[in-house]
Amino acid sequence: MNAMRVRVLFFGQLREITGLQHDDAELADGARLEDLFERYSRQFPKLVEFRPSIAASINREYAQWFAPLSQGDEVAFLPPVSGGQQTAEASDIFELTRAPIRGEEIARAMRLPGDGATVVFDGFVRNNFRGRRTLYLEYEAYEPMALAKIREIGAGIHQKFAVNRVAIVHRLGRLNIGETSVFIVVSAPHRAAAFDACRYAIDTLKRTVPIWKKEFFSDGSVWAEGETPAATPNIRQGESIP
Repeated sequence: MNAMRVRVLFFGQLREITGLQHDDAELADGARLEDLFERYSRQFPKLVEFRPSIAASINREYAQWFAPLSQGDEVAFLPPVSGGQQTAEASDIFELTRAPIRGEEIARAMRLPGDGATVVFDGFVRNNFRGRRTLYLEYEAYEPMALAKIREIGAGIHQKFAVNRVAIVHRLGRLNIGETSVFIVVSAPHRAAAFDACRYAIDTLKRTVPIWKKEFFSDGSVWAEGETPAATPNIRQGESIP
């Protein structure tokens, strides 16, 4: 039977369970995503506990567990997500950064003479988590996929709402108390569209963008619980959904 090799990535608590940031796996032709996960589950039984909440991607797109694998695929196993480059909208800003976010500067850049409103969401680090005092946070991401998903959110906003400009900037790495982790700005001729689009942006980011948050305390640390993204069918040419 012919064999193929795929690249496998682990993030957040899954990386800690396996001790692997990336790995190369050899599989039989015809293997599916679920077969690959089962292999790692046998090696690392604790993964089974997380199976209901794990999402997976193939070549940076969310995939169903029955999706087939091909030679050279990049597969990522993703825990629940916590949440400047230009797009076709030349003035939009979509960025992952390890530097402090300059919110006022970004907000000013989003304003146009024809706008009547800008709505800003400024998410920042609080000093507690479930009654425990937080010292600092660390954010990590599957960066190529995260940026692609942020751009998709921006494109979706322009399709759904009557807005002019969108900025979505997310911080990675270590953040101290009070520092901004995610900054979203939407400008529009009318406030209703700006409010609705900004709410859509943060809610969709939290559900779909592969970014994870770890909280550090004086007596330990914990990965923040998040939402499991809903995978869309990853259908290759000639395949039908069971």
